[in-house]
Amino acid sequence: MSATEVVDAVADQRLVAILRTSSAAEAVESGRLLLALGVRCLEVSLVTPDGLDAVRALAATRPPGSFVGAGTVLDVSDVEATARAGGSFVVSPVLDAAVVARTKELGLASFPGAATPTEAVAAVRAGADAVKLFPASAWTPAVLRDVLTALPALRTVPTGGVAARAARDWILAGAFAVGLGGSLTSLALTGAPDGVARLLADLQVDGQQPPR
Repeated sequence: MSATEVVDAVADQRLVAILRTSSAAEAVESGRLLLALGVRCLEVSLVTPDGLDAVRALAATRPPGSFVGAGTVLDVSDVEATARAGGSFVVSPVLDAAVVARTKELGLASFPGAATPTEAVAAVRAGADAVKLFPASAWTPAVLRDVLTALPALRTVPTGGVAARAARDWILAGAFAVGLGGSLTSLALTGAPDGVARLLADLQVDGQQPPR
């Protein structure tokens, strides 16, 4: 596994699935369902009790070509624990240069958070592979499109308040991928049997290639 493989998987599928649950067991159950439905990148938020146990269990049984990482990572010790658990990437709600640096030293992909264009550029300069645009509810696809006019190489992953039904709009606006949590899990658990497949197909926008 390399950080490049993770980034390529995100670029190809245009999705990071987020698991934020009341227990590690619930995260593992939901994560295995999403992986079985074809989702390739799973983020287990460390807000989940014993979230690293879920990272470890999912990483140990992930299908070839899929990846598991940790989210809500706030310090270097969590980065190191993620690597020991077999995680492939680290996601944070904020930008901490030390977290990014340690993530890259350990060979993991780094997706720190940013709320402004200035923070997003700082994240890239710190070594981020892509930037978690957080909270996306403070933005709109139209605003993102305007920002990318000036910063076309910026890889953004809008997260936080992105509904599954609106995910395609963000990709059309130029997002590298989207981060989906509860709306994706609900679709997998209670939606039509092909709901996740339809979503994944919707994210494959003709002529809209992410920056590599």
